[in-house]
Parts: sequence; C-alpha cells; structure tokens
Amino acid sequence: MASRVAHAIIGAAGHIDHGKTALVRALTGQETDRLKEERERGISIDLGFAWFALPDGGRAGVIDVPGHERFIRNMLAGAHGIDLALFTVAADDGVMPQSEEHLDILHLLGVGRGVFVLTKSDLADRKRLDEVREEIELLAEGTTLAGAPILEVSALTGAGIDALRGEIVRLLDGFAARRPTGLFRLPVDRAFVIKGHGAVVTGTAMGAEARVGQRMRVLPANAEVRVRAIQVHGESVEQAGVCQRVALNLAGAERIELQRGDVIADERLDFATTRIDARVEIRPAAKRPLRNQQRVRFYLGAAETLARVIVLEEPGEIAPKKSALAQLVLDHPMVALAGDRFVLRDETNVRTIGGGVVLNPLGRRARRPLDAYLRNLGALRGGFGPDAVAAMLDLRDELATPAARLALLFNLPADDIRAALADPRFVRLTLGDEEGFTTAARWDELKRFAAAALAEHHRANPLAPGMEMEAMRERMPYEIAPRAFRAMLDRLCRETGIAREDSVLRLATHRVRLGGDAGRLGERIERLLGEARFQPPDLAQLAAALGPEGSDHPRMRAVLAAMEREGRVVKVAADLFFARAALDDARARMVERIQADGQITAAGFRDLLGASRKFAIALLDYFDHSGVTVRVGDARKLRAAH
Repeated sequence: MASRVAHAIIGAAGHIDHGKTALVRALTGQETDRLKEERERGISIDLGFAWFALPDGGRAGVIDVPGHERFIRNMLAGAHGIDLALFTVAADDGVMPQSEEHLDILHLLGVGRGVFVLTKSDLADRKRLDEVREEIELLAEGTTLAGAPILEVSALTGAGIDALRGEIVRLLDGFAARRPTGLFRLPVDRAFVIKGHGAVVTGTAMGAEARVGQRMRVLPANAEVRVRAIQVHGESVEQAGVCQRVALNLAGAERIELQRGDVIADERLDFATTRIDARVEIRPAAKRPLRNQQRVRFYLGAAETLARVIVLEEPGEIAPKKSALAQLVLDHPMVALAGDRFVLRDETNVRTIGGGVVLNPLGRRARRPLDAYLRNLGALRGGFGPDAVAAMLDLRDELATPAARLALLFNLPADDIRAALADPRFVRLTLGDEEGFTTAARWDELKRFAAAALAEHHRANPLAPGMEMEAMRERMPYEIAPRAFRAMLDRLCRETGIAREDSVLRLATHRVRLGGDAGRLGERIERLLGEARFQPPDLAQLAAALGPEGSDHPRMRAVLAAMEREGRVVKVAADLFFARAALDDARARMVERIQADGQITAAGFRDLLGASRKFAIALLDYFDHSGVTVRVGDARKLRAAH
C-alpha cells in the first residue's frame, strides 16, 4: 500500500444536529466540543479539532465546524483549508437549509474530494435511507462534490464507521497535498496566551513551511514576531506547513492583540489589500442577482470584513448560477494572494450568496480602458504562465516589478516566476538596488512616450536645452521611482534618439539655434555686453536697455541661456553675464599679473580692469569656482595647473 500523506485536512460539515461531532468522536476517539457551553447544549459553537490516524502512522488533521446558522462565521474560519469533506446529512431529517449552505461554501472554497455521510442510519428504514440518498444526489448537482460517495453510518451503533474509515483512507491514498507555493501563511482561527509560554495561535497552514526560530510578520498589523515553538496534533516539531493544523508559540507578540482573522506570514510578505480583482460566482440560493455597488460580507481565510462589489462585466450584475469578473473594495485590509478562495454573504449575514477566487490581489482604482483591464483579468483566469505574468505586469501602476514581488502576488515559488520571465516578451530593467521586469510592449510604449514628450518640449521651448530628468519622470505613464528612473536612463538613451547631458534630456537631433526674433535679440544683448566690457549691466539694467524686448523676462533669460551654451556669453553670478571676449581678456590680464607678482588682490584686480570693486570681486569669485585661482587670505594665486 502506498504511503499515506499526513499533510491533509479533513473537515466535517453539515446542518446542526446531523451528527458531525459524534461522527468525529467515533472516527478518532477524540472530543471536539471543548467549550463548557457546547457540552451543555449539545451543539458545536466554535471550531473543534482532532486528528485521524492513517495506516502508515501518519495523522490527518480534522476540523469539526459548527452547523448552526448563527455560527456560520465560525464555520467559515475553519473551512478554508479543508482537503477532504465529510458532509453529514441525518437520515431522520434529510437535507436541511444549512446542508445547502455548507455545501455551497465547500463548493466555493474548491473542495472537490469528499464523502456524503448519511448519519443516524439506525433511525430510518431502507425506504427512508433511499429517499435521503436521492436528496443528497440532487443537492450535490452542480457542485465540486457531485458524484462523491454516499455512506450510511451510525455513530451510536458503530454501523458503517469502519467502511467510512476505509473510504477516507482510500481517498487520501496517493493524495498529493497542495504543493508548497509562495510563502508560509497561517490564517489565525484561535489566539490565546499560555502562562509561562506567551502567545499561541492556531490555524491551517498555507503556502510553505514554517521553522522554529523563523521571523514572521503579523498582518494586517505589520508587526514582527519570531516562532519560538511549533506543535502539530499536540506534538512538538521543528517545522510544519501546508495542509497541516499548526500551533505557533510566538515571541515578540506581547504588544499585539492577536485575534481570529490575523495572518502570521513569512516576513517577506509585507502587504495587505483593500481592493481585489476576482472571478465571482453567485449560487442558486442567493435567489436574486448580485448588483453593482452592492454591499456584502467578505470571508477569506479566517478573516471577515464588509465589502462593496464593483461588477466589471455587462450587464452590471451577476445572476444566480452565473459568474463574472468583479472588483471587491474591502472596508478593512486583508491578506489575499492570487488563487485564494473567498465566500460572500449578504450584508445582514443571513445567507451565503456566492464567492470566488482572487485573480489580482492589488486591484487598481483606475481601471480604464476597461476592455484592456478585463482582457488582463481574463488572462489571469486562464491559469499561470507567460500570458498570466504579462497580464499581472500590465495591471500594475508601476512600470517594472521585481521577480520576488511577482512571486508574492501569484503566491508561487520563485522558480516558476523565473521560468515564465524567460519568455522573450519580457524586458529586464535595472531599478537601482534590484532588477524589475516589464513587458516589451510597455517598454516600447515608454520609449515612444519619452521621445514624443521631448519633441513637444522642444517645440514649446525652442531655446531650452531639453527637459529635466525629474520633469520627464513625473510625466511618464507609469510609476517609476527616482532611483529606478536614473538607473534605466542609460538604456533608454541607448535604444532611442535621446541624449542626456547631466540632468537634462533632449532629442539627439535637438540644437538650440538663435534665429529669427530670438537671434536678433541675442545680437543686441551681445552688443550691449560687449560695449560694457568689464562693467556689464545686470539683468534688470539689461532689460531696461533692451526696451520693449526686455519686458519679456523669461524670453530674455532663455536667450541668454542659449547664448551661454553657444559660448557667446558667460554667467558669472546669478544676474550677471559677461561677453565672452571681455571675460577672456579679464582672465588673461589677471593670469599675467599673478605670474609676474605671484598674487593679486581684489583692489589690484579692480585697478587692472578699470572696473568697480563689485565687478572685480564677482569675476574673482568666478575664477575661484572655475578652478583658475585659489584664495589665500585677501589675495588670489593661480592653482597648480596654471
């Protein structure tokens, strides 16, 4: 016989008083009603836990979920991790309202392996048992458990229990436990404090394994903790994970008020979400369509919140027995990754109306153009592969996404992501400290956008050398961090006709040429500065001297900047320009005097030029900053290179 897998969760579900707890007791010998009120009232109020012994010595976890309609939220907290359902229907009652709701929940959570257990068989004759069998078969139609075996048992007499044990073993024989996906997650269904040990949480593990000593993150609080100890079925272990009931003793949780619905996750999982794109299915029991903007209760893992549904497809509502793409806007942040399944109940929490599967855990508020948004969600719905990765990238606001982030969003191993990213449709970009990926189509669009933006800038500002890098980054159609933009600029310039000069970007073909009216204005400015020699007018005086042409100060400054780039004038101070010939003459006179006398003072330079002290000092400061001279006390000397 093949080795049995202990990584599996068995869930007992069904209407209240249909014998779930007694069935689990008969199968395992363990009592799952742990609360005093449960034992006194004879009904399960909260989740109960046990384990089922397999022939090879392994143990499968067992969850006994409450059947009463008042405790559906407790039922949902434990149902998310079920691999094999034991669905109870009592022979005396037959199918009841909670039977349909529990089966709908299992269907919505994707539970496709199970046994219908016709309990209390000792209370019915053959005719009645056959009638209930027919009811079960009708109930199961159109669900993931359609065609599952139906076994008759009596927990009181023990009839059928051994056959049920054998069927459970058969269904788990060769059962491939959900393979490790992205990162470890534990939706918390119980949290308590043990004196001398501290905080303990329990839940059904998802994603991967946890190890003693591993650092974890509590979400959505985003608090850091460490795993002090791990138990599975009451036994201490060094590591545990997928498809196991796990108890974690956490260090560092003293400041956190841990509660059901929290998620203990690998520290690399660093986000919760309030906007989810999903495929939503509405069950027949909903009776009426789910309308656009309708408020619902949203259940994922062990957490619950109110949400608003935005139906993305026509006709703007989802009828019973139908499914459609929708976005769910959550009132409170929750941990959700692609592939996670959820359940929806009406806002008043009276009935389960539907559920679905998360496609994109970080939905966008701006979904235009909607047809492209829907195409990308459709690609995610089609299963993982390069098409799905391209769709996820296209759904991001940012231009490029690191491979590790994609692995998080998809909840898949990094190797799966790397294999998909080897497809030629993806472009690898340097983002500074890390690498990110985008689609070739997005990268080509960005290059076209940058070239067009520069062409427009040159048309609007013909005298400007180009556009500042930061101004270009802010205009980009995608989010790009400043550090990432600087890192990708070299590639952008290599692959386009864009040139970069310090912090300025321009089309390689762009040259500032002072022609027409600007050229004539430049000639007047050059003449005025040349005539003034070593005592040129400042900008205010220059504007006055130019008359009406000088009244347009921005235009005058643009012309001066263009003349400076052409080498016709030199900016010596904030509002002070010298004609090139005058500056070169001043420099030559200064160098000759210093070479003769070893130094020059400000007063000596003033007398040498025949200019006022104001202009002499401005020129000396300029020569200091440009590396010609160095100040020593009150005098200037030539730098070594001169």
